Amino acid sequence: MNWGRLVSRQRNPQKGPRWTWAFLFSVLFFQVGCATYQGKVADARVLIGSGRSEKAIEVLTPLAQQESKDQLVYMLDLAIALQQAGRFQESAKTLTAAERIADVQDYTSLSKETASLLLNEEMVQYKGDDYEKVLINAINAINFLMLGNLESALVEVRRLNNKLHLYKTEAKRNYEQNPFAYYLGAIIWEADRKYDDAYIAYKKAFELVPNYTPLHEDLIRAAIKAQRPEEVERWQKQFPEVKIRPEWRDPKLGELVVVYQQGWGPRKRAHPQSPRVPKLYPVGSFTAQAKVVVEASTEKVAEKTVEKVAEKAVASPFADVATNSIYSVEEVAIQTLDDQYAALVGKRVAGVVAKAVVADQIRQKNALLGDLAWLALNITDRADLRQWSTLPESFQIARVYLKPGTYQVSLKGLSSSGAETGEDMEPRPVEIKPGRKQFLGWRSFR
Repeated sequence: MNWGRLVSRQRNPQKGPRWTWAFLFSVLFFQVGCATYQGKVADARVLIGSGRSEKAIEVLTPLAQQESKDQLVYMLDLAIALQQAGRFQESAKTLTAAERIADVQDYTSLSKETASLLLNEEMVQYKGDDYEKVLINAINAINFLMLGNLESALVEVRRLNNKLHLYKTEAKRNYEQNPFAYYLGAIIWEADRKYDDAYIAYKKAFELVPNYTPLHEDLIRAAIKAQRPEEVERWQKQFPEVKIRPEWRDPKLGELVVVYQQGWGPRKRAHPQSPRVPKLYPVGSFTAQAKVVVEASTEKVAEKTVEKVAEKAVASPFADVATNSIYSVEEVAIQTLDDQYAALVGKRVAGVVAKAVVADQIRQKNALLGDLAWLALNITDRADLRQWSTLPESFQIARVYLKPGTYQVSLKGLSSSGAETGEDMEPRPVEIKPGRKQFLGWRSFR
């Protein structure tokens, strides 16, 4: 709608009232008739969380295929539903298409920019928050790992880190690099026997998350394989509790790598101090970690505890029972949006000014209609709650060495206190090959 032309028509005392009423009606119709993103995807989230991803795909597909200002966010949610349904190739294609939309140079026409000031941010094309654009590549890397395509997974890792580098150097946004991406990259380099590259990636991950204890062994192992004796000595002095394990050098062993996506990411609601802008709130999850259980066809051969490792399996390099969180989507998302708070408030303040100008111009012709216009415009000014709301709360990793063979692998959900939650992954057949890494993914929701 051309708001400038609409306002100018108020100068005509005969046409003014008619156009003003039409204007007010259109504003109120927008408010009442436009369902919010959160309302449209609520059912899909419930379906995904209850294991009915195919039904969620049916709900999200028409929304994702329709060209609209909200298309990107529906595509992102559809990609998650496809991944949960095991349709990794389709999920990867959807994310690749979504990334193209997100990376397009922002272009907002003057009329749309004015409309977003007079109404709300939902009037303009959704391009995604910065942390969401980064996680497109992380989720896609998981898709390719599940497909056994290590090369494409590594491409996504590189894109992710390059994107963060550009944010920091060109856009001057002081975002940290993503330790999950570096860690995945290190595992992939190691699987490809590019040990020096793997060591460098492990080291970068350690610089970002020095408290991620599995990296202590990873650094020593990678330094040994990269033939960096000085680095081996350095890390051994720093981590004297780490013992060199014979399975690191055993070419007959394979490795199971579990990529666990835990819980729901934070959800947008109106900010309590500034209801016209959004704020992210944690969703909360009962299942906080996962325990890996490996079984043979007839007998349990390994559980991810040192005490219960049997003859056919080798103990996990982790001393802990559970998976380890290496990246919190919740923390990064909340911090990112909080950092944008001042800018968001500033834009909505500009919107209030624009509303006052329009209402005053109408009020000069008709005081009652001007007051109604001011009321109608402010009623519509709500927080933009669009987001990639199907992201996990955190990414976690578990690794265990195994002898070659076919195993039944299951995951048991654990609470923050270590008690089993009853949210488990059903056993899946996994073939372990000598000298190879096999990736397995799972997502919990409760």
